[in-house]
Amino acid sequence: MKNLANFRKEKGWSQKELSDKAGVSQTYISELEAGKKQPTVLIAQKLATALGITLSELLNEEFGSPKSKAS
Repeated sequence: MKNLANFRKEKGWSQKELSDKAGVSQTYISELEAGKKQPTVLIAQKLATALGITLSELLNEEFGSPKSKAS
C-alpha cells in the first residue's frame, strides 16, 4: 500500500492527520506506507473514505487511476 503516501501527500496531510481522520494510529499509517503491514478491507475502506477516494483507487498498484490498454 505504498501509494497511500502519495494520496496523503497530495492532500498535504501528515501521517498524524490521516490517522486522526481515518481512526487508526499514526504508527499503523507509517507501517502501511513502509509496506510492513497490510490493512483489512475495513481499514482500507476507512482510509479511502478519509482521503476522499474509492477503495479501488487506494488498492491500485500505481498512483492514480488504472489505465486501460487496448490490444
